[in-house]
Amino acid sequence: MKKQDVKIANREAWIGLGLVVFNFVWWFAFAYGLGNRQPDQYTYILGLPAWFFYSCVLGFIVMAILVTIVVKKFFVAISFDEEKDAE
Repeated sequence: MKKQDVKIANREAWIGLGLVVFNFVWWFAFAYGLGNRQPDQYTYILGLPAWFFYSCVLGFIVMAILVTIVVKKFFVAISFDEEKDAE
């Protein structure tokens, strides 16, 4: 693996870590922000408590879109095959 490939892999790993942190913050903020009430005070969206809908359903959709965009725009295809010496 070339030095440039290692730099690309490290950059992509940091991007992936950023997406994971964003996903956790999104989930935590909605799950514990809106879900920190008594169940009789919950509001509902499509029959689900709002905290669950925003944290799990909408969060999944947002993350699927973000990951798709990030992979298409920022990730690079790297060949992991051993380079053969030219004879």
